Amino acid sequence: MKHIKNTFLFLLILSFVSCKKDFLSLNPQAELTAEQLTTQDGVEGLLVGAYGLLNGNINGTWGNYGAAPSQWLFGEVASDNAHKGSSVGDQPNMNAIEQHSPTSTNDNLSNLYNRCFEGVQRCNNTLKILADLQSGKGGSKFADARAKEIQGEARLLRAHYYFFLVRVFKVVPYVTEATAGTFVPNDKDIYPNIIEDLQFAVANLSTTKPKNQKGRMDKYAAQAYLGKVLLYQKRYAEAYTLLNAVILAKPDLTTLPYSDNFDITKEDGPESIVVVEHSVGTDGTGGENGNVGDMLNFPYGSVTPINCCGFFQPTIDLANAFKVNAAGLPLLDGSYRTNPYLSDFGLTATQKTNYQVDKTLAFDPRIESTIGRRGVPYRDWGIMAGDSWIRDVSSGGPFVAVKNSIEAAQIASGTGPGMTNVTGLNVNLIRLGDIYLMAAECAVETGDLPRALTLVNAVRQRAAKITPATINGTPAAAYKVSPYPSFPNADYARTAVRFERRLELAMEGHRFFDLVRWGVAKQTLESYFGFEGNYFDYLKGLVIETRDEHFPLPQDQIDRSNGTLKQSPGY
Repeated sequence: MKHIKNTFLFLLILSFVSCKKDFLSLNPQAELTAEQLTTQDGVEGLLVGAYGLLNGNINGTWGNYGAAPSQWLFGEVASDNAHKGSSVGDQPNMNAIEQHSPTSTNDNLSNLYNRCFEGVQRCNNTLKILADLQSGKGGSKFADARAKEIQGEARLLRAHYYFFLVRVFKVVPYVTEATAGTFVPNDKDIYPNIIEDLQFAVANLSTTKPKNQKGRMDKYAAQAYLGKVLLYQKRYAEAYTLLNAVILAKPDLTTLPYSDNFDITKEDGPESIVVVEHSVGTDGTGGENGNVGDMLNFPYGSVTPINCCGFFQPTIDLANAFKVNAAGLPLLDGSYRTNPYLSDFGLTATQKTNYQVDKTLAFDPRIESTIGRRGVPYRDWGIMAGDSWIRDVSSGGPFVAVKNSIEAAQIASGTGPGMTNVTGLNVNLIRLGDIYLMAAECAVETGDLPRALTLVNAVRQRAAKITPATINGTPAAAYKVSPYPSFPNADYARTAVRFERRLELAMEGHRFFDLVRWGVAKQTLESYFGFEGNYFDYLKGLVIETRDEHFPLPQDQIDRSNGTLKQSPGY
């Protein structure tokens, strides 16, 4: 997709299916008529535009944080994995997301809503013009195979944008190419529509990337996405079949290095199933096609290779979740919070000066791929120095994020012109490790505990191969990760699978949505607030209500709909 992402990206925002009162309308940067676009090139260009919104950006670079494909704000900061970080006064509306107290005027909500519906509109435009072309209203038609393939790509993309919307807002209108330009109420469950689009994609996409271009949606992407959505609907047997089909078609996970998922030079490898492609330095737009959603999420301080802007800091609770027992297994009973590891947090200035890493702590090695901690090497940047890499320790704690960063040696070629905080690092929406664990979850819920054990242990066996971080040639911790000997019952297996998802996928945008679909958001987050609130006053005493499993619709969208849209329940 890096080869096609920029083509027509801003040119092909159409107005022909819009009306002035349409609450989904955005001002186009340029316009072509429907007649001009009813050609094969026009349809292909429209489809590229539909792909273009995957990075959450319409134009510019700043301000796309809520729509980031990594979903770091709604998927991680809203959970027990991450703090907003930075300082209290910077992006204050994000504080409300972390504390589950947003109002309908929160700009992060509008950001996600607008970008996703712009993506929906581009998909609908593609489908409408394609139908016109194939019915003889324009130039020469596509061959039937390519026409079906385009429909599959566009409908999978549309399903993606709606999936992002429904997870955050719960109640959203479902607008298609047939209903665009009218006000559509948000009074129906749209998951059946999402599933229908994905089923079409599965049936009409092949296992070969369309046009042989990286980043395009293929059958594996469609199977994986449909499996994920069906899992959210607790249709475990159907999801299991789809996820297993992807697993069987891909290499053994244990042979694929974990670190390749977060290496800009190893992108689009066999673990990448549904990918948002990012490109910098080639489009003349100053990085607009780069990873603009994550551009705030680097260590803060002039001593760091990328100095912006101190957001998205792992929690103390997450760091301690990587502890293991003597057998190399996670502490599933929550005892990882006993005698918590705090790095240098809370120490006096003198104590911080004399701080040394405790190399005897027993950790899963994935901690170093996820969390930058003081005294331990951070990528090729050198030793993470603690406070000098953090904007405000009292707001975000002692840790920094790793997965969204890149090597210092890659900055020259892998960042936007004059903007080192806009990288070309792709975002994996669904990767093979995720699929293994979703399949393991389905196995538990359908009574196949031996298969669940095999899948979870494959994820752990791969983790055991991670090269340990070292300090002067000595491992920075007592790293150990071992396979489970057995899953004695479904409750134990369920707990193990869910804990493994946290460890494997931490800081990748899944956690809050997992807690909600498991029905444990209230108990998990309130327990977390009770623990993390010992160190951050702004989390003390927070209570999760039913409404907090989703977020309010943007008020401006309700106003523009003249009352057609209704606010999300509880707001």
